[in-house]
Amino acid sequence: MKIIVASTNPVKVNAALLGFQEMFPDTEFEAEGVKTASGVSDQPIGDEETFQGAYNRVLAAREHHPGADFWVGIEGGNIWHKEEMEGMAWIIVLSKDKMGKARTAGFFLPQKTIDLINQGYEMGHADEIIFGMHNTKQNMGSTGLLTDNVMNRTRFYVPAVILALIPFKKPDLYPQ
Repeated sequence: MKIIVASTNPVKVNAALLGFQEMFPDTEFEAEGVKTASGVSDQPIGDEETFQGAYNRVLAAREHHPGADFWVGIEGGNIWHKEEMEGMAWIIVLSKDKMGKARTAGFFLPQKTIDLINQGYEMGHADEIIFGMHNTKQNMGSTGLLTDNVMNRTRFYVPAVILALIPFKKPDLYPQ
């Protein structure tokens, strides 16, 4: 079965593929990443804007690649909690007749990261400044950097991909 992931980031493509493989181990999947626009800020702030980015991406992927079996949108964002900021992501999975959605766990960002985000940096760029590394968004991501890779970016996304697949695993409970 063909999965189109609404991103060319190998972390997101791999996380989507792993989630499908874990949820449906008897099915063969092939995942391909495609470039799509989120239609929201480069660094979405708030649950609604982050969800909208994932939704916009998955719709664009389906429009440009209508022959696939599934389309996946993944959008990371941040949520303010008074002076603290939580990092999280939305995952949306579409088929021709069904939608599944789930949110990742959240984690709170260090003040240095928040300060750089407030200056206009995207979280990945803020991480690169703080940790002195490059291309972290296509590798371990913030979660990997903050946990010494105990929870890398792929591992962060996979559980939410699995949860977004529940309506496809239990279609009788989720008619659409």
